[in-house]
Amino acid sequence: MQSPPPPTPLPGARHGRDPDRAIKRGPRRVPAEEVAATQRDRLFDGLVREVATRGYDAARVSDICHAAGVTRPAFYALFSGKQDAFLAAYRHGISVVSQLMEGAYRDAGPHWPDAARAALRTLLDVLASVPAFARMALVEVDAAGPDARRERDALLHSFRRFFADAGPGPAVAGVDRDVLVSTVVGGIHATIRGRVAQGRAEDLPALLPVLTYAATAPFLGPDGARRATRPTRPDDGPSTTAPCAPTGQP
Repeated sequence: MQSPPPPTPLPGARHGRDPDRAIKRGPRRVPAEEVAATQRDRLFDGLVREVATRGYDAARVSDICHAAGVTRPAFYALFSGKQDAFLAAYRHGISVVSQLMEGAYRDAGPHWPDAARAALRTLLDVLASVPAFARMALVEVDAAGPDARRERDALLHSFRRFFADAGPGPAVAGVDRDVLVSTVVGGIHATIRGRVAQGRAEDLPALLPVLTYAATAPFLGPDGARRATRPTRPDDGPSTTAPCAPTGQP
């Protein structure tokens, strides 16, 4: 039986100058595609960490290249500029996070409150495990131009899929279900972003009860939402860290 492929790393989970990804010199030539893929991953890590530390506007291409251990010509062979590299790293990282959330949602079982709580818990745990990516993707994305903000808005719209099984919502005159879902998603995003902007990404898992309540109360009512905030098992299972994120990462 074939072993499963290794998990895709979240940008920023590793140092760009990680020696394990150095291009080995020797008589056996490394294929150009492999070199480019390694440089791309290292640049993603370098970009995320530099943008998180310096801010998008202050992070220069030279800073990113130095953090990644990649030359400027190699950078420009892969990306047209800083914004292009930012968008590529953002899309790649969001894809990793979304897949982890979808897996947690699916594995939690058929009951929507449990699935919604599992997806939220995974989101909070993963972002907490790589604070640099959390800051880059939630805070610095605002400074990265209109294309980046459109990507952010499209991501928030896509999160509506986690409410497809939530039921019709309250039968209240004037309450549109689509607007309600958008409001809930926007509120959750604003709360998480605020905590990350304060430099407290590591504290995100503590938001799970309040965010679970906020996500489920409009559809289950107060009593159902209170039940949804309680873990399905006494220990609530192991936390989810981003692929390749070491425990206690600075």
